[in-house]
Amino acid sequence: MDLQITVCLLFILFAGGHSFSCHQCSNTSSSCNQASQCPTGISNCLSATATANGTIVNIKSCAPAGCPNGSINFGTEQVSSLCCNTDLCNVQDAPDPRNNTLNEGKCYYCDGQSCSKRVNCAGSEDRCFSATVPLSTTSGNQSQVLKGCVSKSICNVTNLIPGLDGFSCCEGFLCNNAKSVTQSFLFLCCSLLFFILLH
Repeated sequence: MDLQITVCLLFILFAGGHSFSCHQCSNTSSSCNQASQCPTGISNCLSATATANGTIVNIKSCAPAGCPNGSINFGTEQVSSLCCNTDLCNVQDAPDPRNNTLNEGKCYYCDGQSCSKRVNCAGSEDRCFSATVPLSTTSGNQSQVLKGCVSKSICNVTNLIPGLDGFSCCEGFLCNNAKSVTQSFLFLCCSLLFFILLH
């Protein structure tokens, strides 16, 4: 009888004291599996892989509900993400987006001078997107346009992407028409991680 009560109490203490955890880190090395407790109410884990100028960054984090699985392609920079909802489930890295098989989609992307270049979509990227990012500069408030290919799952959760105005997705060959724009490469790289670092 005493053993049953002890086991029951231990189970209650373990269950009550156990909170949701995810692996959390951001680095370019192959090891990215440091476990960390998530804030109260968070029950999703994210694993993302970002590539820019030949550099690969693996990111792992806690994530809010609605965290998408998919990829986004800015032309020269790409991000893929995997979300899951069990304790420490983001142990594996998201796939390298450069290894996605090309599909038949094409979208315009912005290269710093204009948004008239074309990028081939790959993997689950079945939409084109356009977005405007407000910038505060020493010369005043300006905005930056981002364009490229995106998975439908990311289009469905644009409310989770802070700092983007007018994020819109469209279906069809080059449906995110070309438009001239001036861009900051540093800001473009930061925007690669906008949906990865959701908190």
